[in-house]
Amino acid sequence: MAGRLLIYGASGFTGRLALEAALRRGLEPILAGRDPDKLARLAHETGLEHRVTGLRDPTALDEALRGVSVVLLAAGPFSATARPMVEACLRTGAHYLDVSGEVPVVEALHALDREARGRSIMILPAVGFDVVASDCLGAHVARRLGRATRLALGIRGLELLTPGSARSLVEHAREPSRVRRDGDIVTLSPGALRRDFDYGEGPRSSVNVTWGDVATSFHTTGIPNTAVYLEESAYLNAAMLASRWFGGLLGSAPWQAWLSACAALLPEGPSADERARRGMTLVAEARDEHGGIATARLRTPEAFGFSGTTAAAIAGWALAGDVESGFQTPARVYGSDFVLGFDGVSREDL
Repeated sequence: MAGRLLIYGASGFTGRLALEAALRRGLEPILAGRDPDKLARLAHETGLEHRVTGLRDPTALDEALRGVSVVLLAAGPFSATARPMVEACLRTGAHYLDVSGEVPVVEALHALDREARGRSIMILPAVGFDVVASDCLGAHVARRLGRATRLALGIRGLELLTPGSARSLVEHAREPSRVRRDGDIVTLSPGALRRDFDYGEGPRSSVNVTWGDVATSFHTTGIPNTAVYLEESAYLNAAMLASRWFGGLLGSAPWQAWLSACAALLPEGPSADERARRGMTLVAEARDEHGGIATARLRTPEAFGFSGTTAAAIAGWALAGDVESGFQTPARVYGSDFVLGFDGVSREDL
């Protein structure tokens, strides 16, 4: 498909990281978003075309997608932005990518699979760190074991926040955690599950959280039982406790407004030096009904920077025609090993 890449939310923190990675790959994306001043400054800095549009006017949005064959949505909260953008992609014939990892968003996009196939477009959410790294690692251990029925994923290093990621946390403050059981997504009390993972320094306690793989891994691997955990910390335990005891209060309109205002006061995002000093470690464990176990560990650069890298790479491949119609997941389209092609990534079987 001839056309161009459009990055919506290009002036945001993750959007700019994706833009920088796209430029390093020789791409010249169209910059898009709703803030004319930020976009104009970014366009002046980069020499790229920019298009200003909100998401509430379908006609204006369709016009912004004129001549576009791939859209990368980097503006959240995706619970509000994904639906209007994917509908515009369905109308205009552009492939849809995003850097969301929100389970309800992923499931809503999966419901559009048949329509996307009928229009020969790809809907591929979660092309950032969440869920590229974990999706590839889960697919790897599933392939090693053969007929896995359970998948557990542990993640270490998710400590840095941006205003956008903080607002997503605020939005979901009162929600329970989610796991997949027997093919269905079910809810649990925050922190209801705990288990150990070896991130490289011996067993570390980790606590169950809602993560994009609860939605995506089933479509990648067919494994019907999936749970995702973060390494336990004082901060995470405090957040879980607040959600369990004060979730209803935190979800009220006054508290949501106050928490969102606090999130907006955060710095735009971690600096390049801060990101360079950090890294991520993931562990995936697949089990079958006969006691078989396959475990592997993956190390990647820090999550925000890696999100920009993977999102730009997948956008470039999609722009070149390396796509599959319908709802897709990263490892399902590009394979479990494609994550190993990025700098700073290593994998070991345990």
